[in-house]
Amino acid sequence: MNETIYQAASLIIPLVIAIVFHEVAHGWTARALGDPTAAQLNRLSLNPFRHVDPIGTVVLPGFLALIKAPVFGWAKPVPVIKERLRNPRTGMMLVAAAGPGSNLAQALVGAVLLGLLLNFSPQAAQLDQIGVPGFVALNLFNYITINIFLALFNLIPVPPFDGSHIVEGFLPPKAAATYEKLRPIGFPLMLVLLVALPSVSPNLDIVAKFVVPPVRWVTDIYLSIAMAVAGR
Repeated sequence: MNETIYQAASLIIPLVIAIVFHEVAHGWTARALGDPTAAQLNRLSLNPFRHVDPIGTVVLPGFLALIKAPVFGWAKPVPVIKERLRNPRTGMMLVAAAGPGSNLAQALVGAVLLGLLLNFSPQAAQLDQIGVPGFVALNLFNYITINIFLALFNLIPVPPFDGSHIVEGFLPPKAAATYEKLRPIGFPLMLVLLVALPSVSPNLDIVAKFVVPPVRWVTDIYLSIAMAVAGR
């Protein structure tokens, strides 16, 4: 039981941090581009309780961790009103890209911190040993992988993911208007694509086929940065 709690904590802590900064990055970018909605509703706070969704931030990630499945989740979306942006079309693309961009930046911070930790505390490399150095290192390792996964996962071009807003901005106006009509059915569509289809056939698992391979490739790059910082 202690080991289960240890492993769950080492996943949920970095996931909450990653998701909070992801959402706040959307709000910060929106405010810079003319929409102060998130700031007016006090959603630019780094207080996780303002962003945590009990199911998407705690229950689902914890369950996925226990069954050793890819860990992902979501927070309460930071409100953005496209019409309040100075340039709604381009602005919404930049607001959407800010979330995944923040995750890649966080992963870089995690890689540097992990490298520094391994440099000053070589025993931290024993991630499977319960103790403070190993726990911190495991959190940083998970922080890197979770942020990279969230960045690439959110670029899936299907509502409600950030990638859908980016794709919409590149489409001609008429096509963008048609594409935007998918948003009300975004969550059920997500369940079909990510849960229902993979349960029918592994060949229909878009996360395993299109997200996990690039996540592994990018993770290797970030871990090589950590090793370089550690002098290894």
